[in-house]
Amino acid sequence: MAASMAKKEGSMFSISLLKRFLFDPDSSWMIMILLLLAEVAVNVVVIDKVKYTEIDWIAYMQEVGGVLNGTYDYMKLKGDTGPLVYPAGFVYIYSFFYYVTEKGTDLKTGQYIFAALYLLTLIVVFDIYRHTRKVPPYMYVFMCCTSYRIHSIFILRLFNDPVAMLLLYMSVALFLRDHWMVGCLFYSLGVSVKMNLLLFAPAVFLLLMIRHGTLGTILRLAICAVTQLSLGFPFLMENPVGYISRAFDLGRQFFFKWTVNWRFLPEEIFLNRNFHVALLAGHVLLLVVFFIIKWRKLFPSTLFGFFMKNRTRNFSPDQIILPLFTANFIGVSFSRSLHYQFYVWYFHTLHYLLCSTSLPGVLRILVLGLIELCWNTYPSTAMSSATLHCCHAVVIGGLLLNFRSDKKTE
Repeated sequence: MAASMAKKEGSMFSISLLKRFLFDPDSSWMIMILLLLAEVAVNVVVIDKVKYTEIDWIAYMQEVGGVLNGTYDYMKLKGDTGPLVYPAGFVYIYSFFYYVTEKGTDLKTGQYIFAALYLLTLIVVFDIYRHTRKVPPYMYVFMCCTSYRIHSIFILRLFNDPVAMLLLYMSVALFLRDHWMVGCLFYSLGVSVKMNLLLFAPAVFLLLMIRHGTLGTILRLAICAVTQLSLGFPFLMENPVGYISRAFDLGRQFFFKWTVNWRFLPEEIFLNRNFHVALLAGHVLLLVVFFIIKWRKLFPSTLFGFFMKNRTRNFSPDQIILPLFTANFIGVSFSRSLHYQFYVWYFHTLHYLLCSTSLPGVLRILVLGLIELCWNTYPSTAMSSATLHCCHAVVIGGLLLNFRSDKKTE
């Protein structure tokens, strides 16, 4: 009888331990360590066994090679895929890659650098999520082990999007620690690699105004501006109009053949400027709706206005992460076009956003799976594009209708 009771208690203990391992956010560190170790092996195997596919790497090397050869006029810098269209931070970072990979010819070294960037991105994202205590451990499995596309973007394509996103996540980690000046520096460095980080800007501005007031916000925005001017200085001195028009071209037209999100539209509508204006209007309108209905509830004691005073209390993790990740997600959802490498713009935020809704766990996993399927459908189809929009609508609807952190946090 005693042996039977001991066996039963042992079984119950094992089940309890398993539940804690899979579902208790406070126990996430265990699965994080295991997944990081697994990812080291996965990245090495992929680099060794999976064929590298050239898309933009050679063009990147040609573009920065022009700079290293003494050309600072952005109107004269180009590669096989077209003109250089990224800000100066991209040039400096990929110039480093240019040197350490023997002018881009040593692909293995480049791939291992991006494998390190991938692992560092996971570590920073894990750190961000650890602060929230909201994402159950089992969700990290879907973040690490199920996305072929994300691994491909990092180590088989060597795109600049992951570099920009790593700097963004580092800035968020700094914001969580109340290091806003350094965080703004890293945010601006990320923007200097690729402009997609401007999708976070409305939430960054909102948080700065609430935390540091109007004067403090001006100071921190000045840090962002000085960073951009310092990095772009040699190019601004050579041809300021050329640099700004190329590196910060918000009206750049995309090719229909690469779109992931608008395949179900006729090409003439996809290219129509009125359609682009409608998307921008929808983007701005939804940001305003979230601010009025949701984000203000995160700061119930705040008086919003043109001139605001700084607050003495630090933010809670949700007060920082929810507006930032939601603003970016809205921007991605209303993008004029999404290309396959753009998946990394929001992939690592999806798990947190879904856990910020009251959607059932099964539905969250289904949405993650369908989004992954859409991004792995090549070439995209009308069905994959429509499904992607439906998944985006489910996430936005879940966030809009039920923020789990609508509870008072002050």
